Amino acid sequence: MIAFKPIEIGDKAAIESFTLRYAPDNCDLAFANMYCWQFRYRSSWTVIDDFLIIRFYIDGGSKLSYMQAVGTGDFTPVLRRLEEDALAAGQPLRIVCLTASGIEQLLRSDLGEFAFDENRDMADYVYNASDLRELPGRKYQPKRNHIRRFKAAYDYRYEEMTPAHAAECMRLENQWRGRRQDHPEDLSAEQVAMKRAFEHFDELGLRGGCLYADGRLVAFTYGSPINGHTFCIHAEKADTDYEGAFAVINQEFASRLPERYTLINREEDLGIEGLRRAKLSYHPAFLQPKVTALLLGEDEAACKQLWLDCFEDDEQFIDSFLIRHYDRQQMLTAEEEGRIVAMLHLLPFRSELGRTTYIYGVATDPAFRDRGYASALLCRALELIDDRGDDAAILIPGEERLKSFYAPFGFADAGLPVTFDTADGFDFGSGSPETDLAMVRLRNPAATLPERLHCRPRPEPQAE
Repeated sequence: MIAFKPIEIGDKAAIESFTLRYAPDNCDLAFANMYCWQFRYRSSWTVIDDFLIIRFYIDGGSKLSYMQAVGTGDFTPVLRRLEEDALAAGQPLRIVCLTASGIEQLLRSDLGEFAFDENRDMADYVYNASDLRELPGRKYQPKRNHIRRFKAAYDYRYEEMTPAHAAECMRLENQWRGRRQDHPEDLSAEQVAMKRAFEHFDELGLRGGCLYADGRLVAFTYGSPINGHTFCIHAEKADTDYEGAFAVINQEFASRLPERYTLINREEDLGIEGLRRAKLSYHPAFLQPKVTALLLGEDEAACKQLWLDCFEDDEQFIDSFLIRHYDRQQMLTAEEEGRIVAMLHLLPFRSELGRTTYIYGVATDPAFRDRGYASALLCRALELIDDRGDDAAILIPGEERLKSFYAPFGFADAGLPVTFDTADGFDFGSGSPETDLAMVRLRNPAATLPERLHCRPRPEPQAE
């Protein structure tokens, strides 16, 4: 395996010698972000053939990933070494935050077939700095109105942020966080990252600002450079009782940034509807996509081909599943003539029924049907589900006729509406909420069924 080093505060100069010159406009490549979130993503780094390589675990779980190599020229010669590093950890090669040119390089490489996935929820919002400073034209009139009303209503002042503001800012952050109900785990992690930022404010080269109204802190923001021309806003919080506070802190801070920063990255919206509306209301110059590529091994390629042969889903949907949710340890298969001819996937969730396994993607190659492969896989699946003590197993029949196939295995046609609440918004259903009706097999047949089932992923084991 490659010798990677955990990202530490003393690595700033070495890492920024690459990022400030070569990094795309991606918030994940701001050194302050890498360091402040290292506790969660277990990020580490190395240099191979004059390319900076960042390795991390997605959401701190078990999926090992590598950022697109940062440097100049063709990075494909380092891919073999990254593949070897991933395989040594028992994982396929996964490259994230790919740019258009990065995708082209992968497609030209001789490693093999890649699956590609772009998650809109993770795209960064990048703005012209001049727009945020000046708020020009009719499209920014609502923002100017908010600012004018705020300045008329309050005796306000703006201060450059220093480490001395930390306690005051954290109190405001606690107040802001207490009013939010969505994504509680993400918000808690953000608080830890914010504390790290304040503890190393000067060492990280952070810049920030604080807004006061009638002597009270009502908003703050801070950030750091991604590269030589793009500045990233890492945090922006405001007391929403003070109308216009967000608009004022945004403009006041942008107007004080050095002119060399022609772009401002305000990071992603995570699929949160209100946050998306707010970011779009500032009219981004562009969205910085974050494309993920997965080098398909034999099993992933076989899964993809079988899926294409059996279902009507397009290739992009299958690639998204392989990249976001595929786990070879959770796929059961039957083989014939040296290849996979049948499969199903056991996806762990929690629901109103308790520990719930969703049996997904049950498929048999058309040339090998009526030989009992699907029945054998279902029997194995239910044995595994019972052995690990799950409370329920569910599935959504793709066709009405399949209900009679699943019934002998103990699945009741409950017609139970089911939704899947995943962080990435992947649609595990039929494609139509009206037909997402689950058949249910209960560990305790006397258990009462809810009116609707909400399935949420079980926490993934943290990486060692």
